[in-house]
Order: sequence, then structure tokens, then C-alpha cells
Amino acid sequence: MLASLLLQRLAPYKTRVLAIVVLQLVQIGATLLLPTFNAKIVDDGLVAGNSEVILRLGGWMLLLAVVQVVAAVLAGYLGAIVAMKFGRRLRQDLFDKIHTLPDQDVAAFGPASLVVRTTNDVLQLQNITVLVFSMLVAAPVMGIGGVILAAEQDVALSWIVFAIIPVLLIIMLLIVRKLVPLYREGQGLVDRINSVLREQILGTAVIRAFVRQPFEMRRFEAANDTLTNNNLRAARIVAAMLPLVMIVVNLSSVGVVWLGGHRIIDGDMKLGALTAFIAYIMQILLAIMMAMYVLSTAPRASVSAERVTEVLNTESESALPGNPTGGRTAGPERTGGLSFNNVSFAYPGAEAPVLEGISFEAAPGTTTAVIGSTGSGKSTMVSLVPRLLEATSGSISLDGQDIATVPLGALRSRLAVVPQETWLFRGTIAENLRLSLPSATDSQLWQALETAQAEDFVAELPQGLETTLSQSGAGLSGGQRQRLCIARAILRPASVYLFDDSFSALDTATEARLRAALEPELREATVIIVAQRVNTVVSADQILLIDQGRLVAKGTHEELLVSSETYREIVASQLETEEAA
Repeated sequence: MLASLLLQRLAPYKTRVLAIVVLQLVQIGATLLLPTFNAKIVDDGLVAGNSEVILRLGGWMLLLAVVQVVAAVLAGYLGAIVAMKFGRRLRQDLFDKIHTLPDQDVAAFGPASLVVRTTNDVLQLQNITVLVFSMLVAAPVMGIGGVILAAEQDVALSWIVFAIIPVLLIIMLLIVRKLVPLYREGQGLVDRINSVLREQILGTAVIRAFVRQPFEMRRFEAANDTLTNNNLRAARIVAAMLPLVMIVVNLSSVGVVWLGGHRIIDGDMKLGALTAFIAYIMQILLAIMMAMYVLSTAPRASVSAERVTEVLNTESESALPGNPTGGRTAGPERTGGLSFNNVSFAYPGAEAPVLEGISFEAAPGTTTAVIGSTGSGKSTMVSLVPRLLEATSGSISLDGQDIATVPLGALRSRLAVVPQETWLFRGTIAENLRLSLPSATDSQLWQALETAQAEDFVAELPQGLETTLSQSGAGLSGGQRQRLCIARAILRPASVYLFDDSFSALDTATEARLRAALEPELREATVIIVAQRVNTVVSADQILLIDQGRLVAKGTHEELLVSSETYREIVASQLETEEAA
């Protein structure tokens, strides 16, 4: 998974990658030649007393050292650039992909996990890319070259090299085998601690209101301790790597010096060859240590690669069955007639559907209200229209065309949605309103605010439309945020307007003024209103009563008072008998 992801994502930078490989080969070549030159200086220069050989070979060594340094610097510089661009592009691709995922997939991954995958997991992959460029290419070349050149110096001592390499490889494989499950668990724990922290920050008001700070501190401490213990176990294993390798290195060095010394005394080996052999032994061990360091980091990067690829390979909305990339464009004949035809919806793996057999029609210029108990599926039904969720069975038609055959962009451009959650982004009020219509003028913004009954409080703000809001509109009341969201939706010319419980935070008088102001503005459009309060729906052209995911009654307020016992119970629980009559 890790290798395929790196190969695929580094393909656009193949020219620079090739240049890095060439520079590293030059660097390693210079590094491998230096001990050979040093051996000749010792044997043919120092021992023989030939200063001309010392100066000539010393000059070559100096040149090789310069080439080695320049090649290393250039390779490191290019490697860092490619790694940073790789990380930037991967983060961008993840961000773009997340915005195309269906809502159920976003919920399945979880916001906290998606944040970690886009930041921490990409960082792990970026780090392994730097190591690949700096070590993984160099390590095998240096190791193999060191073995060949060490054997060239003295064949009899070469058995030491062939004896220690399997020992080091076994150590490396055992360490990697221990690290993989720890790193996989660790990334899940990062998700967990991020989720706990996110909940506590967003829910700080509730935590303080119920004096739950000690409990939440203990909960965070438990998640933090679990992650710390996981990291400590992994760190101990990695820390054990260097002492184990150094033991092998020191023992092999002692063996080389002891055996090589006897061979020099016997006249079977020169002093320079022994110094070169020791240098090559160190280079071989250095190469193995480099490979071990990369492979000890690779398990964490491999886990990150799996998590990133899981998101990238998830089907986007437009790739789901029945979702085309093309379709008719909006035309003048499109007026917003909406029709549900035996529509059902169930989450993957759920025991029972959320919605089942929903059928109704909403004509242009009419208002359809949806009412029912909490959890009956009202918001889910509304989410099917812009295809934030995909119907499991049945079909939804807009102006006679199945919305599954309409490109998502074309479909959503004809809809205006006020979601149940009043979400405002960090920025000015004007910027938040223009999310629905970027070309809107200030006069259009004020007109939308006036209709949404938000003009007065916005005008009282010191900077008016240019007042900066914090994330989610903190500092505004629930009713103010709701009215801004309504203004944002009605600013956009649309065929269908969907209000998902969008008046719940408003008092009765403000809601009445708002609905009266909306009526002439949305007279030609199809309006769907999800509501909990009966006084919100009494004037609707038709009311849909949803109970446990089924459409149990349909009609006007007066008709339902006569035909539906469930509706009469809802009315009786909210209104006085005189109002119901």
C-alpha cells in the first residue's frame, strides 16, 4: 500500500526523483572510493615514504570529498522540495475528496478522523518520503558496494561481513514486526484523542454548566495516557535498535582488528588494506542502520498510507450508481415540481430503514410542511432532495426528471437549503451570505436580511455587513444565527426551498413575521418546511405526517384534524382547544 501510493503520487516529479537518485549514486560512489584511496596512501605513501603518492592521492581524496558534499547537499535539497510538494498535493487531494463524499461516508469516518488523516497521516507520509530520498536509495548501494570492495581488500576476512549481515537483518525484521501493530494502534489512538478534544472544546458550555470538568479532564487524561503508553512502547523498541546494532558493530570491529593484525604479522595482508577493510565494515553497518531506520519508520507510514488511501478510494457522490457526470442543464421549463415515488432509505448495515415507502407531490407555488415526532425521519427525507443522502429505493423527480439522472452541480444549483444545524463560517456577515450567491450586491444582502427578520440586529452591529463572525457564529444567539442562515438561503434564486426545522429558535411573533415576509418572496417556488410546531405548518398547502419513517397522513390542517388521530394528539399537545378548532 505504501509503495504503491508513493509510486503513484511521486510520478509527476519523476524528473526530479531521477536527479535525486543520480546525485545519491554520485555521493555513494565517492564515499566508497575514499577508503581505497586511503589504503593506497598508507601502503604506497606512508609505509614506502613516497610523498608524491601522498600528495597526488590526497588531492583526489579532497576532490572526492567535495563531490560527495555537493552531491549530498543537492540531493537533500531536491528531496525536501519533492517531499513538501508531495505532501501539499496529497493534502489538497484529500481535502477535495472529503468535499465529494456522501454524508453517510463522512459520518462513518468521523470529522476527527478525517482531520487526522489530512494532517498527521499526510505528515507521516511526507516524512517517509524524505527518508526514502535520503536513505533508502543510498543504503542498498552502499551496503552492496561495501561488501564487494571489502572482499576485494581481503577475501579471508570477508566471512565476518557475511556472518554479521544476517544477524543485523534478523534484528531489523524482528523490530519491524513489533512496530507495525503498535503504529496501527497508535494512529487510531490519535483519532481518539482528537475526537475527545474536539468534543470538549465544542461542548465546553455544557461541560461547565453541569460541572463536568473533573470528569472530562479524567477522560482526556485516560485517552492521553493510552496514546503515551503506545508511543513509549514503540519508542523503547526503536531505542533498542541502536544498542543491538552497536554490539554487532563493535564485536565485528574487534574480530576484524584481531584477525587482520595476525594476517599483517604473517605478511598475508597490508596495513592499508586493514584500514580500508575496517572502513568498509563501518560503511556496510551504516547502510544497514540506515535501512533499519527507514524500515522502523515505514510501519507508521504504511498505516497512514492505508488510512489516506481508504479516503481517496471511497466513491464520491458523482461516482455512486445512478449518478451521472452529465445531464440536462436548467431551462425555463424548470419550475420546481417535486415528487417522491415510493422512496425508502436505510443506512448501510442498519437493521431497519429510516424511511419507507414515502410518496407525495409538491407543486410549484405551494408549501409542503413535514411534521412528526423526533427521530421519525423528517430531516433524512429532506436530505434526499439535494442528494446529501442517496435513496435506497424508489425515485425522486424534479420537474418530471429523476434527480439521479441530474448532475449534482445542476441539481443543487436549483435548490436552496437551510439545514437543521445553523452553521456560520469564520468571516464577515456579507461573506457568509454570499456563499449562496457570490455576485450578490449589498442591497440584495439587506433585502434578504429584511425578509429573514435579521436586518435590525445586523444594522445595530458596529460594522454592519462587515462584522466579522467567529466559527459557527459564536457570540450570536440561536435565533440570530438561524435568521442569518435563512437570509443566506433566500438570497439565492431557486426552484425549491428546503427549510429543515429552521424556525425552532425563533419566538412565535418573529416566526409569524418571517413567514409572512417569505410568502411573497417564494410565491413561485416549491417550499418544503420541516417543523416541530403546529403553528408553523397550519397555513401549508399540504402537511405530511411522518411516524417512524412512514407517511401516515397527508392533507391540510383542517383535513388532518378530521382524519388523523395522531395529528390531533400533536395539535392538542401544543395548542389550546380554541386554537385547534
